[in-house]
Amino acid sequence: MERNRTADLLKGLAVIFMIQVHLVELFAAPDIYGSWIGKISLFIGGPPAAPVFMVVMGYYFASSKRSIKSGIIRGLKLILLGFILNAGLNLHLFIMIAKGSIVTSPWPYLFGVDILFLAGLSLIILTIVKHYFNLKLWPYVIIMTLVFFIQFFDTAADQTKFSAYFKAYFMGNGIWWSYFPLIPWLAYPVLGFIFNILMHRFADIYQKVRLHLLIISGIITFVFIGYGLDIASVLPEYYHHGILFFLYTCCFLIFLSIIIEILSNTNETWFSKWAEWLGIHVTAIYVIQWLLIGNLATVFYKTRGYLELVVWFIVVLLITSVFGFLWVRIRMNFNAKYFNLM
Repeated sequence: MERNRTADLLKGLAVIFMIQVHLVELFAAPDIYGSWIGKISLFIGGPPAAPVFMVVMGYYFASSKRSIKSGIIRGLKLILLGFILNAGLNLHLFIMIAKGSIVTSPWPYLFGVDILFLAGLSLIILTIVKHYFNLKLWPYVIIMTLVFFIQFFDTAADQTKFSAYFKAYFMGNGIWWSYFPLIPWLAYPVLGFIFNILMHRFADIYQKVRLHLLIISGIITFVFIGYGLDIASVLPEYYHHGILFFLYTCCFLIFLSIIIEILSNTNETWFSKWAEWLGIHVTAIYVIQWLLIGNLATVFYKTRGYLELVVWFIVVLLITSVFGFLWVRIRMNFNAKYFNLM
């Protein structure tokens, strides 16, 4: 599959934004979290983070040559990885619960619906639809429309019932551990898929109107920035947002993508190379940073000040990058030795 530098840079920046917001959510003292700086941090970790991952995933999948079997298996692997990651990032918490030091139920943490579950389920759905309809535009437009139509029926669930653990993966209204349910988040990989189709069909037109798109999307982004901040800084509303915030995020992503596309055509710097590398290896980086932050959170939960947050941000970025590099090298060597892929 041919890589797109703009897409990889977007994912790399999204990783950086994601790490900072995870630290603020879990490490920052309440006065910082509730401040205007905390609000900006949550916005930076909102539209430019998870939506970017999902849109780029959909964009790349539209060009993928995966068979239906391969696509479904990949989706199932991501779901399995989600369960493994939940166990790993909450390992210290589970130990504290077992010791009686922390009194809470472990099940919402083990079955918490994070982005890997969304990615896996979305990939399975896109694989099946693509198998039957290939790159026809209308099925994906219908799916996106259905996402927000179905959302009207997403009534608040009773968290005490076992069925809430199942519902959380699909519609998570009222379920605090449902961070990225299929409704509404499926709309983002579908959007990326649609972007890919449109970019290939109307590449020449896009180049002619790119500046106009940049200006219009930029105006909308900044005129309604207060709305974006209000939704992104209240996590339950962000995780279960409706079509208006989706449309705002679309405009924001168009604005951001065009800027990154323009910058990607300039001279490469160490930062752009590093960010691009993070984007290419985003799954490994995502897992590593969560293993670090998740297990440290039980020690530093909502107690760190500004300087400590900055220090931890640098430390986590550095450790994640180093371990990510080692993981990639080990995997490459393993593939070269046993699968002759080099």
